[in-house]
Amino acid sequence: MGANTSQVNDLSQNPSLGSLVGTEAISENDPFWNQLISFTFTSPTSSRDSKLLEEAVIPLAKILIENNPRTGNFGALVKIFLGRTKELKISTECQDQLFIWQAHNALFMIRCLLKVFVREMSEEELHMQFSYQERAPGSSETGSEDLLEELICNLVHLIVEVPLLDITYSILFEAVTTLLVLLSYQLFHKEILRDGIIYKYLMLGKCVDLTSRLVKTLLYNFIRQEKCPPPVTHIFESQSEGGGLLYGLASGVASGLWTVFTLGGAGSKLSPDQEQQPLPLPNQSLLLLLVLANLSDGPDWPNPYRQAIKSFKNTQDTSSIPSPNPHAFQINFNSLYTALCDQQRSDQATLLLYILLHQNTNVRTYVLSRTDTENLVMPILDILYHVEDRNSHHVYMALIILLILTEDDTFNRSIHEVMLKNITWYTERSLTEISLGSLLILVVIRTIQFNMTRTRDKYLHTNCLAALANMSAQFRCLHQYAAQRIISYTSRHMRRYLYVLDSMYFPGTGCRRLEHCLGAVGDAGEELAHLTCSLIIRSYASRLTSSALLPLL
Repeated sequence: MGANTSQVNDLSQNPSLGSLVGTEAISENDPFWNQLISFTFTSPTSSRDSKLLEEAVIPLAKILIENNPRTGNFGALVKIFLGRTKELKISTECQDQLFIWQAHNALFMIRCLLKVFVREMSEEELHMQFSYQERAPGSSETGSEDLLEELICNLVHLIVEVPLLDITYSILFEAVTTLLVLLSYQLFHKEILRDGIIYKYLMLGKCVDLTSRLVKTLLYNFIRQEKCPPPVTHIFESQSEGGGLLYGLASGVASGLWTVFTLGGAGSKLSPDQEQQPLPLPNQSLLLLLVLANLSDGPDWPNPYRQAIKSFKNTQDTSSIPSPNPHAFQINFNSLYTALCDQQRSDQATLLLYILLHQNTNVRTYVLSRTDTENLVMPILDILYHVEDRNSHHVYMALIILLILTEDDTFNRSIHEVMLKNITWYTERSLTEISLGSLLILVVIRTIQFNMTRTRDKYLHTNCLAALANMSAQFRCLHQYAAQRIISYTSRHMRRYLYVLDSMYFPGTGCRRLEHCLGAVGDAGEELAHLTCSLIIRSYASRLTSSALLPLL
């Protein structure tokens, strides 16, 4: 970072960075800035390198925090970036790679510094770091301009207006990630932030008018799943005899991320595909969308981003009825459905699916009307089947999604008509041909048994039973193995239930006939049909009635 710097170890000795964080104020018109943002620094390509970079930036950022009130250099750097963003869209149309490259470098430096600022100071102190630029000699008068709000609005404008191309991939990634860094203040507070400066800028500021466009753009970034462009296509030729190669636009993120954001993912294991081909922009766009959607409502205003997510419609919806929501928009549901089916291996994609099914009736209706629901249900079942490899948040969301889907009777009927062949990931038994409904039953029962022997979570247990109860009225043509597992599960739990009843209501008595009979029934449960529920109910009802009448006689 900084001119002629290519390694993390060189940052502390870099003269340009030394001037930036030093005690001398630098005018915005000084040629120094052009030199500073023309650096040849290769961004980290692994989590280890990312940590090394952060550790190298921390001491520089702390020096800047101390000196910035007198120099205003951080505010000047922000203004340099803002000045370049005004012509960024035109530069994209003209393929001005040098201009975009310098704007990206400036934003990359701002993001690195902000990450330290957010951790080291409050929002009010951060706001002051932006206002100090007025003290720098040679700076233009800013009046009452709020530089922090200007930065946030410019980042939103950049995301929604600059098209996603090979030459803009990197700067769009930086814009999305910088907003995530600013929103990360919530990580350092136990209470919900409703009065924060950044919160108010996003909820009530000038960028609220772009709410629907921002949500739509982030959704399309997720849908498109654009890979990082090859670094070789963005390396400029030598600009002068001793200039060397300039840093390529996408080389910083082509093979890795500087900052890794996870959603309860500490216990998650990435699939080989995720480890080999990270897609930074789709992933960060999805995370920003989820963070914005889960900002709390204000006392007098709803969250506009959540309102946009709740109300968007299908592009094929020709209804003439206007939406009462000012943030409503249209998006291609078929593309969204395909992306959701393909990306369920990540817990953030599963959370997005849950939010859409739970809050957007248009999406829920569309999903339930699809004739290929197996494309969506199978990844969810895979999550539940490999429960040992998933974190609890991911399992919960997958189960609640099934619960939402099984509330629809049409869905419960249709899943028994979809036949699957050779389910390779189900290892308990070879399933050459089975209906989707039978497979769903098998996986849910297996999840119940895992929960009883390992986690013992009553809410997980209740939700599994609720999903089975929702489906039970529509059971059709069950696979033999699925029917056997239902009877085995029912027999085992009936024995346990009767044992608990005997222990609670009839301690020391001989009222254990049914429990002993069920105890003799094998796990296959063939004889359970002879012990009907009505017999059990009549037996215990009569015993309870007799016990209640004895004191009155």
